[in-house]
Amino acid sequence: ETLQRIVSTLVNKNDEIHNFIDMLNHTISNVQVNSSNAISELDEEFDGLYSVLHEMKGSMANTIQQEEARKIQALQDQLSQCSRALEGSEELLELAVQSLDIKNPVELLEVENIDWMHVRQVVTVASAFRLSLKPKVSDSMTHMMVDFALEKRMLQAVKFLPVPKAPEIEVAACLVADNCITISWRMPEEDSRIDHFVLEYRKTNFDGLPRIKGEQHWEVVDYIKATQYTLSGLKFDTKYMNLRVQACNKAVAGEYSDPVTLETKAFVFSLDSTSSHLNLKVEDTYVEWDPTGGKGQEKIKGKENKNSNTASPKRSTNSPRASARGGRDRFAGESYTVLGDTAVESGQHYWEARAQKDCKSYSVGVTYRNLGKFDQLGKTNSSWCIHVNNWLQTTFSAKHNNKAKTLDIPVPDRIGVYCDFDGGELSFYNASSKALLHTFRTKFTQPLLPGFMIWCGGLTVSTGLQVPSAVKTLQKSENGLGGSTSSLNNVA
Repeated sequence: ETLQRIVSTLVNKNDEIHNFIDMLNHTISNVQVNSSNAISELDEEFDGLYSVLHEMKGSMANTIQQEEARKIQALQDQLSQCSRALEGSEELLELAVQSLDIKNPVELLEVENIDWMHVRQVVTVASAFRLSLKPKVSDSMTHMMVDFALEKRMLQAVKFLPVPKAPEIEVAACLVADNCITISWRMPEEDSRIDHFVLEYRKTNFDGLPRIKGEQHWEVVDYIKATQYTLSGLKFDTKYMNLRVQACNKAVAGEYSDPVTLETKAFVFSLDSTSSHLNLKVEDTYVEWDPTGGKGQEKIKGKENKNSNTASPKRSTNSPRASARGGRDRFAGESYTVLGDTAVESGQHYWEARAQKDCKSYSVGVTYRNLGKFDQLGKTNSSWCIHVNNWLQTTFSAKHNNKAKTLDIPVPDRIGVYCDFDGGELSFYNASSKALLHTFRTKFTQPLLPGFMIWCGGLTVSTGLQVPSAVKTLQKSENGLGGSTSSLNNVA
């Protein structure tokens, strides 16, 4: 026995070493790929920098050219004004010289075609007297010079951006409740350059560290700004969930945190089509009234059975769900019932059922395996249910051992079923508001199978649900159970 234990331990250790070797080879391959990617990204960054500098150079050169054109235009305008003023002055000077050469005033007045009053006015207001002989603009372009000394020092100081450190998941602050997982983490030291976080998660049936082989791919939630995130709307169809977080700055993502494994075990079952009444059409989590009585399906199944000598996988006695069904007969008569394919044997579990609005009658509950093929839920001492009858007028009641208690409350859209097998408690809730509808108290002596009855309509079952925190709170409150546990609790 000692040698067998040693050999078993050695075999397990060998498996771990093989897994570790696979992980190392996988890591080496990733290093090569990531190094190549880093060089490509570096080329892209420098190409982008060159592009920015080239664009800036073109823009600034264009600004200098515009300033040159502005100054030249201003000087040319001033040059034109001076030329026109000079031309007018020369004409006036010639006239003035002619006037000065005439000594006799009488002769001056006799000069033909001269309006002396106009001449005086023109000379007085000549543009040459008003013209500024100072350039309007300077020839200096020093104001368009640049100094890249600081930028050069900054570029010379460029280094690889520090990679953010791996966050640390605070397991004590993580919470699994109400079909949600809330995960919290913190940075080992403050880092103002952190832009966002990335959360990855995947379902698994293995406790402990994630494995390389035989695991699902990571699901990604990106661009999380806070250090806490809630995954909602989950179906807990596995026992655990692996989670890890990485921090990212503007350019690079850091290492992942050490992955944590949170327990997410929940009660998962499907509807057992081999147990259902022929008037029911059954899928995994949906059952519907079939007025044809399943005759078409039976013909198809009959042909399949004739053409095959192999037993149906659903009737295999080796599967745990098959053993839970116990190979029972189909329900018949007016017992329009279908059972779940997995039994409750211990612990606390929760599931929900939603009936279609046009459903005439349905029941939701649990039963021992020994429910007879003609028995109806709640009419035996081994079955408990809540029943809704919408035929003619609506009635709502809790049933057990052929006794009914009328529930004077509105019928909810969804009914939640809470089963505490070890505590001997079966409670029904309004699944939306979590208001208690009714509670049965007894000592369960056999495994329980979820049971559903449907007539004229359809019903959907939701499994893989965590026990809601509101339900757990109500279970601790005696007032929450008051008045709902009547004589129906007396069980042989």
